[in-house]
Amino acid sequence: MMEADVLTPPLRVLELYSGIGGMHYALKESCIAAEVIAAIDINTVANEVYKHNFPNTCIYPKTIEGMTVDEFNKFDFDMILMSPPCQPFTRLGSQKDVLDSRSKSFLYILDLLPSLTNLPKYILLENVKGFETSAAREKLKQTLESCRYTYQEFLLSPTLLGIPNSRLRYFLLAKLKPDAFCFQTFNQVLDQFPDMESKKTTKASRFNQLFPTDDKKEEWNKSACCTSEIKRERDEAVLYKLETLRHLKQKESQDNNSSVQMIQDFLEEDLQDPSPYFISPKSLLRYALILDIVEQTCRRSVCFTKGYGCYVEGTGSVLKTASDVELVLVFQSFETLSEDEKLTQLAKLKLRYFTPREIANLHGFPLKFGPVLEQNDQQHPNDPGHPADNTAGDLSEGAVASDEPAGDTTPATPIPATRRSRRMDRPPDRYSP
Repeated sequence: MMEADVLTPPLRVLELYSGIGGMHYALKESCIAAEVIAAIDINTVANEVYKHNFPNTCIYPKTIEGMTVDEFNKFDFDMILMSPPCQPFTRLGSQKDVLDSRSKSFLYILDLLPSLTNLPKYILLENVKGFETSAAREKLKQTLESCRYTYQEFLLSPTLLGIPNSRLRYFLLAKLKPDAFCFQTFNQVLDQFPDMESKKTTKASRFNQLFPTDDKKEEWNKSACCTSEIKRERDEAVLYKLETLRHLKQKESQDNNSSVQMIQDFLEEDLQDPSPYFISPKSLLRYALILDIVEQTCRRSVCFTKGYGCYVEGTGSVLKTASDVELVLVFQSFETLSEDEKLTQLAKLKLRYFTPREIANLHGFPLKFGPVLEQNDQQHPNDPGHPADNTAGDLSEGAVASDEPAGDTTPATPIPATRRSRRMDRPPDRYSP
């Protein structure tokens, strides 16, 4: 058996929309015998970072729709990793879906797939939450079914891996028939990693674990009916900042989840001068009430976007470095204060942006992964559209695992490098938020 394993050639992997190589690294961490034989992306800055970290991988800086079927056939690949542009599906965008010009390359892939000489055995796709309700997803499913793939969809967040960053993402894992997954598949989008032992249980019992039974639904409905209008109004009343009791309860629940690490485990220990990262007084005055503020002992942060550091609203959490100052006291009667008084209060919190290295840590990139460039680069290489938080790695391992019984088929979850060591690289010399 061991001899056969040694003779098995590594999977040939084609990485589309390769970015800075997050999926490549996740695949590497999964310990699957695989080689990324080509990476395709038009972002020149991202390609430079990719080449720095994976110098032996061929990068093609060209549009996907500009490549012919013959060119794809020459790659002779067994697996596709891809993270198509998310802008057509994001909740903050125009949500034009397949009518968005940025969907053109993905639709081209779907049209091209049936024409390939040899269909890839495995496909892993990642995108934003919102893709699961799109017309593009329906087109994807139709294509996979016509090409005889079995597939499973997921909505997963790095918090499932113990990383304190809420970044819900859509994943689809597909496997060419007659091969089957080593876990039970469902028509629904799952919100947990697949249970590799689920083949030993009935479909009904597994379904009940993931979704509420009729009894549970009735129980929940009774509970909801018992919630009075007074309680709802109390939960939605603003306490301070723009925080309601409901918001605070949710954050408290997240911070009490001991399965998730604290923010402090992902910070730069040798950050000698944090002053370049402090938020400007102008931004503090304008956005103080809507900032998502976290402390070092928090076990949560919101999704970081490529606008982080350039824009404030909805781009990511900021860090309160003054551990001895209570947030509620700073924002007490805040609206009644003058601008100078507000700035005096806000200065007590010592709010700063997370550094590029810290953002990379929160996305599962290892310490050796670099270079981590500045936040204000024109093309932001730390755009977390391709995170390496091992979500992709875990799913890839589940796809490749055989359905045939071979002892314990449950893979050990790889531990991101940031969870093994807290020593970080030096921060950039300058930074302009």
